Amino acid sequence: MTPIALTIAGSDSGGGAGIQADLKTFSALGVYGASVITALTAQNTRAVTLVEPVSNAMIAAQISAVFDDLAVNAVKLGMLGDAGVIATVADGLAGRGVPVVIDPVMVAKSGAVLLPGAAVAALIQRLLPLADVLTPNLPEAAHLLGCKAAADKAEMLEQGRALLSLGPRAVLMKGGHGDGDICTDVLITAGGVQEFNAPRLNTKNTHGTGCTLSAAIAAGLARGLDPGAAVAAAHGYLQAAIRAADRLHVGHGHGPVHHFHEVWT
Repeated sequence: MTPIALTIAGSDSGGGAGIQADLKTFSALGVYGASVITALTAQNTRAVTLVEPVSNAMIAAQISAVFDDLAVNAVKLGMLGDAGVIATVADGLAGRGVPVVIDPVMVAKSGAVLLPGAAVAALIQRLLPLADVLTPNLPEAAHLLGCKAAADKAEMLEQGRALLSLGPRAVLMKGGHGDGDICTDVLITAGGVQEFNAPRLNTKNTHGTGCTLSAAIAAGLARGLDPGAAVAAAHGYLQAAIRAADRLHVGHGHGPVHHFHEVWT
């Protein structure tokens, strides 16, 4: 059977993040990608200039159309926008019985909050219990918990366990916003903790890293990997994509990672 992964997220007209990054990642990892678009964005490597949400009815119709015909093996959730979209997605996924990876797109790189308070509450109540893997960065984890961002590994573990208590089967605390020459991600499950370490790479071309990592985890789950193995494979794939990012010459701002680094230069 062909492994199939579904991304439910926003569209990035610049192609480096969102739906476009997810579909590239699925394809690079040998998984057929389907999509449900939750918002249209006018953006490039330098700025987001306009966001236009898709109606809840259209989001629900897209979810139904995909599941009515395709044997989906995993779902990745990205930009959802507001409480209504979150409720629509939760209703659409209820009873589907497929692994779900949630990238909680809540805080922009600029520090701007992307989800209002009601939407955060809906995310916690409706979607976190559906998550097989939750992949917050440090600001997002803090925003979900209403606390300060973790300053060290001990605090990452404490916050990861607090998030685990909200319903996900696994929480990947991403350390990209931390300090130091080594970037550490920590996967927390009821069975224990796994660390994933990599050198912090000196490049400005990191647009879409969060989308790419969560999509790669979903691709691994779609191919039958357990969460730990899926995270390990995704971590290695993303690091290689970041190392190859400077081989691309896309735009004049923060360019994308190289999703197809193993295919073309």
